Amino acid sequence: MELKCFVCGTDNKDATYLKCMHEGTEKYVCVRCLPILIHGAH
Repeated sequence: MELKCFVCGTDNKDATYLKCMHEGTEKYVCVRCLPILIHGAH
């Protein structure tokens, strides 16, 4: 199964990903983009 961050698009095999629900769909986000989802883009 290929994991890909829905925010930045990375599919780096060394990255850590978390499963989340976004707009009613199950997606994955890498931990580098997680703060963007929590705090919003500045």
